[in-house]
Amino acid sequence: MGRWLAARVAHAIVTLAVAATLLFFLMRIVPGDPLSRLSDDRPISPREIARLRERYGLDQPLGRQYAAFLSGTARGDLGVSIEFGRPVTRLIAERLPATLLLGGTVLLLNFTLGLWLGVRQAVRRGGATDRWLEIASLAGYSVPSFWLGLLLAWLAATRWRILPSGGMHDVLLGPDAGMVPVTIDVLRHLVLPALTLSLVSIAATMRYQRTAMLEALALPFVQTARAKGIAERRVVWHHAWRNALFPVITLFGLWLPILVTGSVFVEQVFAWPGLGSLAAGAVGGRDYPLLMGTALLASALVVAGGLIADLLYALLDPRVRHA
Repeated sequence: MGRWLAARVAHAIVTLAVAATLLFFLMRIVPGDPLSRLSDDRPISPREIARLRERYGLDQPLGRQYAAFLSGTARGDLGVSIEFGRPVTRLIAERLPATLLLGGTVLLLNFTLGLWLGVRQAVRRGGATDRWLEIASLAGYSVPSFWLGLLLAWLAATRWRILPSGGMHDVLLGPDAGMVPVTIDVLRHLVLPALTLSLVSIAATMRYQRTAMLEALALPFVQTARAKGIAERRVVWHHAWRNALFPVITLFGLWLPILVTGSVFVEQVFAWPGLGSLAAGAVGGRDYPLLMGTALLASALVVAGGLIADLLYALLDPRVRHA
């Protein structure tokens, strides 16, 4: 097990290094000058532009810029944002709690309700419950998240006026407010963006879990368990469900980067102060250091999702770690 785990970790590190290298060079290939946006606010002289290029290392050859990037990343230094003039690591650290709150809520709802509803569909295949949930999952899987977010914002915030339309905090809530009012305020602002992402992600998980569960229920050992008179609930959750988890584990590894990448459009719609909106601003402003920082974090989550999926596979099926 130790050798298997060490091999997987080494593979993950190599994958992340390759991804970081590709990201660095691809961003430099994209046309545009990262300093051009600074001249929108006020005229900048050629001397000032030359000084800024020297400050951000843009006057160096590409190979030297890459070496500086690797050296800084190894030390945990991702550079200084061109747009904000502040360290990228500090900007990410400030936005990370909001993204973790939103993404963690979505993942929790997705892999609890999604799994349970998918199993319920499979067990009641062909019934009214299965048909209605199939229609709902297909609709949720097909609807763009930003369109659904705009619709929910219009209904809940504009038409019914029961929830705030954007932000994370009420600007009228004073700094001397207690913990309970602040927590309730954050949860009220969280409802709409979390509901938007959850409806889309739960729909996908339901469909994957239903298909995997139907295949598991048809396996010979499940039929044998039923023939022995074992209670149906135990057959479903103890025998069949464990074998139906493998496709969903893969899906979990793919959904983990939602903490950064999946919430970009939704954060923009609801003005949620997370990493998604920060990354969107970095793309628009060609802010190389900030864009590299957010992209590198997203790549790390992709690699971590794959590693976690491998570990869960090994825990559920010993044959995987002995292969």
